[in-house]
Amino acid sequence: MEYKVVPFVASIGKKETSEVVAKQLERLIGIHVIQGWKYIRLESVTTYVQPDNGCFGFGGKPGFTTSRQMVVFVKE
Repeated sequence: MEYKVVPFVASIGKKETSEVVAKQLERLIGIHVIQGWKYIRLESVTTYVQPDNGCFGFGGKPGFTTSRQMVVFVKE
């Protein structure tokens, strides 16, 4: 089996609903299905971003945790 994982970042305007997000995900899945991939699931991956010390300690930024959505496909 071969696996493929691609990031999914939804984008909506202030007045749009979650239906727009669903359509974006549906479109992404559809593109990969046409290429022979089978959709498995949507995974949330939590990542720690290292702090930035800045130049000589000035402008430093603390580290933080962020979450990314990944779409998992398989090809048999």
